[in-house]
Amino acid sequence: MAKPRKLALETLTARARLAARKQPYFVRVAPHIALGYRRNESGFGTWSVRFADGSASGWLKKFGIADDLEPADNTSVYSYDQALAQSRKLARGEADTETTATGFAPISVDAALKNYRADLIARQSNPYNAEHPRLHLTSALLSKPVALLTSKELTAWRDGLIGTMKPSTINRMCRCINAALALAAQHDQRIKPDAWEIGLAGLPDATEVRNVILGDDQVRAFVAEAYGLDNKFGLLIDLLAVTGARPSQAVRLSVEDLHHHPARPRLMMPKSAKGGGRNRAQKRIERYPVPITLDLAGKLRAAAKGRADAPLLLQSDGSRWHQHPGQSCHRQVDRIVKALGLDPSEVTMYALRHGSIVRMLLKNIPIRLVASLHNTSVAMIEKHYSKFIAEHGDDLSRAALLHHHDSRTDNVVALAR
Repeated sequence: MAKPRKLALETLTARARLAARKQPYFVRVAPHIALGYRRNESGFGTWSVRFADGSASGWLKKFGIADDLEPADNTSVYSYDQALAQSRKLARGEADTETTATGFAPISVDAALKNYRADLIARQSNPYNAEHPRLHLTSALLSKPVALLTSKELTAWRDGLIGTMKPSTINRMCRCINAALALAAQHDQRIKPDAWEIGLAGLPDATEVRNVILGDDQVRAFVAEAYGLDNKFGLLIDLLAVTGARPSQAVRLSVEDLHHHPARPRLMMPKSAKGGGRNRAQKRIERYPVPITLDLAGKLRAAAKGRADAPLLLQSDGSRWHQHPGQSCHRQVDRIVKALGLDPSEVTMYALRHGSIVRMLLKNIPIRLVASLHNTSVAMIEKHYSKFIAEHGDDLSRAALLHHHDSRTDNVVALAR
């Protein structure tokens, strides 16, 4: 197949003779598709692809640098022939000329994250998962079309984060980016998931989470410090310490979720909607019973007095808590943690949840019940708290060990010599 010819663009010598200007020089690649070259004052030229069928669906997208001053690598720097192939990929999804042009601009990583954020908000999920990766992605990756991402460059970016943050944090961020790119691929058949599935694969031996376990005395001190800062904030921390709920669950409690039984008070805790699936809104409606102490029940009843069909927990100014209080209250939590002589980089609100789970395990509460009361799974309990399960299991199993001794000798007393 004869390639489209444009002598002024085919060699770096010919391109060097072109005048620098903002408007690209174009060569027609196929019906409605053109490859553009823009000559810059710096000597670096850039390649772009234009789709134009006379309708409002036309678009122009820059996708790489020309090999004017450095060798082509077919990744970010392209020769003329390589640029021709990439322009077809972006417009059609494949390099052959049989595929019909789609007529919409290829989405960049930046736009994919924006769309993912909007999708999270629509599904009542935390938009932080789409916002946090932006702090670490390079400007080159953010501006790059998703269809042109390579596993090599993604792996290089991921590995460049090693040493700057924990492997588990890197893996969580990579999963967020994967979700954003997968959402983009659902709406554009030109995008293939191979690049990020390989390039952003999870780092090995990075499954540990910050399961900092506070002792009961430390938890009581944590709660006391919180009440010392602010009574409403103290009530939130008190509830987290007693129930082991996630902060995002606690702030969604309503007054009617408090069942103030004189002997067996409990809360109907909203589920967290974790564990995958798209219908998170439906999960958030579901409730499950969690027992609470009489002391906490009395405090919650006093806080809810005179209110109905309203949030159970409010801030001091009467407003609702942020949907994810761990993000809005981190300064108060850091003050408490420092007051206890602990490290704020290690101890967060979640330490109260971890402590609740371990406390129940060590009190011989069945794992299935512990998982149910904390809105998680047995598999997750076993994965992240196996150390405490094993320690407790040692105490239980030791009583069932076979001891080789004769019960008839139990009453024998050795004679003095």
